[in-house]
Amino acid sequence: MEEKIRSKFKKMSKGQKKISVYVTQNYAKAAFMTAAELGKTVGVSESTVVRFASFIGYSGYPEFQKDLSGMVRKKLDRIDRIEIDNENMQGEDIINSVMRSDINKLKMTLEMLDTNIFDEAIESILSAECIYIVGIRNCLPLAELMGFYFNLMFDNVRIISTSNSTEIYEQIMRINKNDVMLGISFPRYSKTTLKAMEFANDRSAKVIAITDNVNSPMNLYSSCNLFAKSELTSMMDSITAPVSLINAIVVALSIKKQDKVKENMEMLEKIREDYQSYEGDEMDIFDDTVDINTK
Repeated sequence: MEEKIRSKFKKMSKGQKKISVYVTQNYAKAAFMTAAELGKTVGVSESTVVRFASFIGYSGYPEFQKDLSGMVRKKLDRIDRIEIDNENMQGEDIINSVMRSDINKLKMTLEMLDTNIFDEAIESILSAECIYIVGIRNCLPLAELMGFYFNLMFDNVRIISTSNSTEIYEQIMRINKNDVMLGISFPRYSKTTLKAMEFANDRSAKVIAITDNVNSPMNLYSSCNLFAKSELTSMMDSITAPVSLINAIVVALSIKKQDKVKENMEMLEKIREDYQSYEGDEMDIFDDTVDINTK
């Protein structure tokens, strides 16, 4: 269903877009709503909901609702799979099991990679006047990792991490067609990140999604989608593949901007020397006089 919505999204009316966003974020609720109830919840007419179902390729609202119910069942199956995975791991070496799983996710990520889209993302970042990176909750470490290295290459990088809807608009209100936004979100997807990407898209900024698959709601407002496999194992999402994707982005950019990177690294080293910014913190492994206080 998400693919049906994504492929038709740009041609939708404003009301249909409202339905799209609500359904992709709240499919478990929408699956049990009548067309009239869904329309009332979203703020459109019942007939708009019915036309929406037909517009994205269903014979009518009943078939659309049936597909939604299937998505709910898949979600419940996912929870069952987590319980099975936990039971299986108890019978084998956990570290080997987890790492083999991460290796498989890296392989699947590489298979999903479209090099043309990856190159398009790199060029968009290079040509942007300002780079906005949005990552909320469990994606905040990914946004901060990307932002840390981007700051060594670019002069105008902004990491947007607040989950407060008012604050996020304050931080991105100047975004325009000359800028780029990278929205990072994996299940459970962030509504705040999605709204930020919608805002950027409405202001004609280039929007790049870093998410898990083509059905992710993050693709609704992006023109360039980069996928990394991430699945829930036990209580934690694996971020191995997303980190590897970010690493690839950073390396690709650093090669394109190697003169700027060298200049900034030399400047940083001089600052460290002049201001002793690492005094008492950075260790020399060959200095056997280091006094480590264990008290």
